[in-house]
Amino acid sequence: MPQSLNADLHCHSVVSDGTLTPEQLAARAHANGVQLWALTDHDEIGGQHRAAAAAHALGMDYLTGTEISVTFANTTVHIVGLGFDADDARLAQGLAATRGGRGERAREIARQLARAGIAGTYEGALCYVENPELISRTHFARYLVETGVCRDMGEVFRKYLTEGKPGYVPHRWAALGHAVRWIRDAGGVAVIAHPARYRFTANEEYALFSEFRQHGGQGVEVVTGSHTSAEYRTYAAMAQEFGLAASRGSDFHSPDESHTDIGTLPGLPAHLTPVWELLDHRILRAPQRPVAV
Repeated sequence: MPQSLNADLHCHSVVSDGTLTPEQLAARAHANGVQLWALTDHDEIGGQHRAAAAAHALGMDYLTGTEISVTFANTTVHIVGLGFDADDARLAQGLAATRGGRGERAREIARQLARAGIAGTYEGALCYVENPELISRTHFARYLVETGVCRDMGEVFRKYLTEGKPGYVPHRWAALGHAVRWIRDAGGVAVIAHPARYRFTANEEYALFSEFRQHGGQGVEVVTGSHTSAEYRTYAAMAQEFGLAASRGSDFHSPDESHTDIGTLPGLPAHLTPVWELLDHRILRAPQRPVAV
């Protein structure tokens, strides 16, 4: 597949913390010219068959996807899996175990917010969740915006949901090696998501990339919604240094919250290997429509 392909390989639906259904996301991606799409819900693959069917109905090729929460150097890191078998039992079990701690974490977030004078947030956040196993800070943030506690999502996170603020509750997620192995054993490729977001020191970042590579990770998001143009160049260089393929994805969650729409990113730098080249045999191709005569 060509380097210039409009591929969006990172976005979220109501199955995790997005606001659109897989079918609505497929329609939005198609309207924006996406040719190869992946739905990558957090720690969940329950929307994969719906997403693939919706993509194919619109003539788009599809790659299975998920975004696994990992703890590395006491920081939450996200690993995107692409092109795996969506019915793989060990991957499903690993993701279920990773989701397992979200409920108690959410209740502790609510307890801390109550101590800060904001009551009823657990029940409020649940109103925004289709899958209670995947309740997250994003759902609390939507509730606090809707009820007027904060003006927007950014203010919620700055005031309440980041480290050192009332409402921040750390969680120990999957181990990096486990997440990469689940993806690889299911036939997929593991990708470091939005690496600039982690604010690691240079040594910590080098350790992340090194360990990821040692476990069999094969890709890194270079062009993604939260990266600047300077960060595109930084992680293009990191991809080359570590021999990683490059991925591209908007990390789209919602028309009202995401500053980068699905399918609207610039292309990958020309000197990099696109991750879809590694996954050519795993792409679920849209059925060919008969040509009218």
